[in-house]
Amino acid sequence: MLAAAIDPSVAAEMVRQANGSASASSATNGDLQTIAVADNATNAAADNRESRDPFTVSKIMTSGRAPAAGVPDAGTAQAIARDLLSARGFGDDQYSCLVSLWNKESHWNVAAHNVGSGAYGIPQALPGSKMASAGADWETNPATQITWGLGYITSRYQTPCGAWASSQERGWY
Repeated sequence: MLAAAIDPSVAAEMVRQANGSASASSATNGDLQTIAVADNATNAAADNRESRDPFTVSKIMTSGRAPAAGVPDAGTAQAIARDLLSARGFGDDQYSCLVSLWNKESHWNVAAHNVGSGAYGIPQALPGSKMASAGADWETNPATQITWGLGYITSRYQTPCGAWASSQERGWY
């Protein structure tokens, strides 16, 4: 937020809210640091209120938003997934949803096996042999599993965030 765009009385109110007092009535447009602190405190308070609001929590869960994922290390399964998503025209928001989804499902373990259901691999294909349609090396190759998983996700949920939202709602995707 630019201080030049803030009315001094608004800035003073922001500082009062941040400090919890009326002593900030002399705030001016040049008081950038104080205003920034006030603005951050106001935003944090709003974020805190939203996090306790059941409607907002439900809206976030169904919106498909996931925690932002960082840039993966080169050569990792997550780096492969990011490249494959990018090639399909998806951005970092969809990558973050995919990271959250597959962290939950398999922790990105190419050999993850659910003994209860028989699901296998990074995307937890059920049965795992379905991934053979993406390559004969489906049991050991993360790129093959990710390719199959992205195909499954786009055919059923359109986007990784759609799959993530479904997983959050039902516990599986």
